Amino acid sequence: MVLTLYNLDASPPCRACQMVLEYLKLPFNYVTVNPLNKEQLTEEYIKMNPQHTIPTLVDDDFVLWDSHAVVVYLVTKYGKDDALYSSDPKKRALIDQRLHFDTGVLFPALRDTLVPIVYFGEKQSKPENLEKIVSAYDFTEKFLTKAWIAGDQLTVADFCCVATISSLNVVIPIDAAKYPNLTTWLKNCSELDVYKKNNLPGLSALETIYETVIA
Repeated sequence: MVLTLYNLDASPPCRACQMVLEYLKLPFNYVTVNPLNKEQLTEEYIKMNPQHTIPTLVDDDFVLWDSHAVVVYLVTKYGKDDALYSSDPKKRALIDQRLHFDTGVLFPALRDTLVPIVYFGEKQSKPENLEKIVSAYDFTEKFLTKAWIAGDQLTVADFCCVATISSLNVVIPIDAAKYPNLTTWLKNCSELDVYKKNNLPGLSALETIYETVIA
């Protein structure tokens, strides 16, 4: 069994999937799909994924997209236990809430800020988009009452949220004095081997793209 991930390293959702795949020690192949070159709009890709988004996971004849759906599928099917996605209803509900928070708050704040700059050549972020990032930091700081984003244990929510928040940190650096919980959590995540191997390279690529287009 070899999984295939259609992916771009600079994309936070793709990096989240990479970290989970690596954490579970699953063999997988990368196929790079670069939206800047409209590679997601080929007939072959749209046939596979009509929404033409990345990441897209292929597991034999099963195709799945949306990073949150992908990471939950991976740990549910291939995880040796429920450590990353608890079977306890309350713990799982909290993990799900954090995943939805990434979908509905964290990632939109990043997307709304970067898309006008990366795709449309704007040199400055709109104030209202920067406010969304600050608001996202404020919420996350309050969530982090324990070691990890959804409680005492590392979960898939940490991988998804840290891929996005580490990218937001490129746009607005996190103030350690204002956000001590967020700063500690980000440091803890950054010390994970999978973060170093599967998040840092893509994060560096994103930072290079961002700094180049706003220069």
